[in-house]
Amino acid sequence: MTAINAIIAGILFIWNPTGKLLGMNTDYLQYSPFDSYMIPGIILFIVNGVMNVIATIFILRKNRLGSLLAILQGMLLCGWIGIQVLMVKDFNLLHVSMLLIGFIFIIGGCILRFYKN
Repeated sequence: MTAINAIIAGILFIWNPTGKLLGMNTDYLQYSPFDSYMIPGIILFIVNGVMNVIATIFILRKNRLGSLLAILQGMLLCGWIGIQVLMVKDFNLLHVSMLLIGFIFIIGGCILRFYKN
């Protein structure tokens, strides 16, 4: 679900870098190095979207790298949120929920890695 949301939001930010398609505006970026959502949209699409799909495929195919990719994706998601909070100077419930999902990815990846039969 995280991947699907990131892919859709990334595409919408790339399509319209003003953020209007997602009910946002560029005022939210005033403390960041970005003046539009183009670069954040590309990063969101690739890092939290496409890479999550790849990790999911590896896990579903029971590839030994799947657990490592899940851990990596959790770390990337938590890092993404941390950097976002620092850049936009805002912290809300969505950030909390995404951090929790990131930690779940990390814990799930560790469980797959260290406790599989």
